[in-house]
Amino acid sequence: MFGLRDLKNTIKITEKSVECPVKGCDTTVQRQRKFFRRQEEFKCLKHNIYISPSTFEYENTLDNLLWVDAANRDLLFTRIGRVKRESRISRNNSEDAVTWNIFRFLEKSKLLSGFLTNLTACTVENLEVIYWSYSQSENRTWSFMEEARQEFETNPEKGSEPDIIIKNSNALLFIECKLTANNNTVIRSRNHDVKQKYIGGGDRWYSQVFSSDFDTVAFKEKKYELLRFWLIGSWIAVCQNLNFYLINLVPLARENTGEEAFQKHIRQTQQRRFMRTTWEDVYHFIKNSKSESQDKLLVMRYLENKTIGYRSGGLQKAFSI
Repeated sequence: MFGLRDLKNTIKITEKSVECPVKGCDTTVQRQRKFFRRQEEFKCLKHNIYISPSTFEYENTLDNLLWVDAANRDLLFTRIGRVKRESRISRNNSEDAVTWNIFRFLEKSKLLSGFLTNLTACTVENLEVIYWSYSQSENRTWSFMEEARQEFETNPEKGSEPDIIIKNSNALLFIECKLTANNNTVIRSRNHDVKQKYIGGGDRWYSQVFSSDFDTVAFKEKKYELLRFWLIGSWIAVCQNLNFYLINLVPLARENTGEEAFQKHIRQTQQRRFMRTTWEDVYHFIKNSKSESQDKLLVMRYLENKTIGYRSGGLQKAFSI
């Protein structure tokens, strides 16, 4: 895995070529345009990566992951892979890869409960982690997510997919992880039924949890993705008599007004809350934890050295650490 210590601070980009970003490598490849492609003319044979002006992708997906033993490969590629709809987990700037690397560590190291308890000020113990809607206990798409998709979405097979769902006997948490993308999303479908089903589903649940109309939130404010997660997550939670938290996990330097921009449109109570936290918060929680394992040191180095590609030929550090 190539990080800050391994990559050139700047790379040479011409109209026809891009140089390999790895330090000491003099390979140049043809320049990609518009769409990223895994083709030989874009590949550095020395380092087995496909290169574009802004990022690179590993030929072997395992090179972008920290946890690659048989059990983790089975969980990620076989079981989660059955339900996860889209993945660019081989890409250097993949938020899915960062999500997996960090949350799998927190889960296996028994640190996730402490982090979420600190964040929400409520005890979050004896939890199950649901990655991209895959329930480890049910060995399938989480059944309550399937029900919610049927209730609110016109195309349930391609419905909403939170990055991480945490549940226990007291609370339900949806965690939406961002790395390079922001929270500005709009409806792509022109089907009027899409809007109507979100508004009317769950016995018009929308009116219970939003203070602004659908068009304002989904179109004018461009918070369509957060709208869906707040709507669906809060409905599942109330059906199960659970507290609900929608957590937006972002890099510290990005979108620090996102919390206020969304909060003004929703109805929060003591039982349902929206909050923002950062990857840097996660890093400091791990750093200050009592664990002294090699895995902890590996994760800290990973976050310290993580990059998110190049902008105008200059290397971008992922986190303010």
